Amino acid sequence: MKKFELTTFGAGCFWCIEAVFQDLIGVNKTISGYSGGHTINPTYRSVCTGTTGHIEVVQIQYDPSLISYEILLEALWHAHDPTQLNRQGNDIGTQYRSAILYHNEQQKIAAEKSIKEASVLFKDKIVTEIIPFNKFYPAENYHNDFFKLNGSNPYCSSVIAPKIKKFRKKFAHILKD
Repeated sequence: MKKFELTTFGAGCFWCIEAVFQDLIGVNKTISGYSGGHTINPTYRSVCTGTTGHIEVVQIQYDPSLISYEILLEALWHAHDPTQLNRQGNDIGTQYRSAILYHNEQQKIAAEKSIKEASVLFKDKIVTEIIPFNKFYPAENYHNDFFKLNGSNPYCSSVIAPKIKKFRKKFAHILKD
């Protein structure tokens, strides 16, 4: 039986980040959701108000024998702009902030090291938060596999598709067939 591990990332719109990480070898499952806030059982509508404290996140279940946590962190730096505070492009608000929600001390240490190493990739300072994972609230069902199911949606074709194309070029060596 395979032993899977979890990690949780916030990197702007969860539709984008989910679509990127689903492509990687070793990623077994991705779930869009909310974490890092104070409201119990948040909804998309409530999170979009910016008053819940929650972040749009993707929880990633992965097989560490096929992909390391460090590679997932490297992928995160290439999947979004971690120098934008409380936004990704035109998606603006605290719910879109960049965050690594660590599940254990090893993930925390690896995330701190990874930020230092990734800082040379960006002109501006990385503003990604490293915070302890507490509780994950799955998003409404229609958010999961959003890009796969709605590729012709204008947001998907104009925002997500170019991001995926760039990401796939960089990480071609570890993409699923």
